[in-house]
Amino acid sequence: MQTYLFIAAIALYLLCAALPSRRGTLVSAVTVVAWLVHGAGLWTDVAADGSLRLGFAAMLSSALWVSVAAYWIENRNFGLDGLRRLVMPAAALTVALQAIYPGALIPLGDKTPLFGWHIAVATLAYSTLTIAAFHAVLMALQEARLHAATDRKTFLSGALDQLPALLTMEKLLFRMIGIGFTLLTLTVLSGIVFSEQLFGQALKWDHKSAFTMLSWLLFAALLAGRRLRGWRGKTALSFTLAGFATLLLAYVGSRFVFEVVLHKGWA
Repeated sequence: MQTYLFIAAIALYLLCAALPSRRGTLVSAVTVVAWLVHGAGLWTDVAADGSLRLGFAAMLSSALWVSVAAYWIENRNFGLDGLRRLVMPAAALTVALQAIYPGALIPLGDKTPLFGWHIAVATLAYSTLTIAAFHAVLMALQEARLHAATDRKTFLSGALDQLPALLTMEKLLFRMIGIGFTLLTLTVLSGIVFSEQLFGQALKWDHKSAFTMLSWLLFAALLAGRRLRGWRGKTALSFTLAGFATLLLAYVGSRFVFEVVLHKGWA
C-alpha cells in the first residue's frame, strides 16, 4: 500500500513544483494533498506494531514532510513561492529514496520511552534547519539575481522576483534558525540522557555525537554573532549552510554509508 502512496506523493510534489506561480490556489491545494499522501505513506512505512523503521532515507523523508508543512504555512504569511521550486523536488526525491532504501525495523520493547521523544525532537530539529538551509540558498539566489547583468526570465527567476525583500527574508531566516537551534539543543540534551540510560555514560562520543555538537556550535556562533556583531549577508548564509551540512553528516551521512555503501543494518 505504501508503494502506491509514495508514487502518488512523488507525482504530486513534482506537479506542485511545475505549476505556475499565478495558480496560487491550485498550488496550495496540491501541496496539502501531496503532504497528506506523503504523511500516510510515512505512517504505514515507518510505524509498525511495537517497532520503528529507521534509516537515512526515512529520516530525510520525515524531515522534508515537516519542511513542506513549514513552507505551506510560511508561504501563506509571507509569499515565499520561490521556496516551492526547491522544497517540492527535494521532497519528491526523499520519498523515492525511502521507497528504495526502507531502512531497518527497530523493536521498541527494550527501549526507554525517551527514545521515541528523542527521535521526534531530532526530526523536528532536522526539519526546521532543513527549511532554513533552503531559505539560505534562496536568499543567495535572490541576491545574485539582484546583481545580475541580465533580466532574462527563467523557471526560477520569475519566482525569485516575487519574494519579499532581502531584509524580510533575513528576518525569517533567523527566526527559523532560532527555532531549529532550540530544537537541536533539546535533541542534544535528550541524547545525553538517552545515552546514559542505554550505555551507562553521559554521552557516547562517536561520529554522530561529534558532528551534532559541531553543528550546534556553528549555529550557536551564528546566533551569538548576529546579536553581538550584527552578522548578516554572506556570513550568515555561510554559517547556516555549514551548520546544516554538518548536521546532515551527523546522522544521514553515516546511515547512508552503513546502509548503501557497507550494506549493514542498524548500528
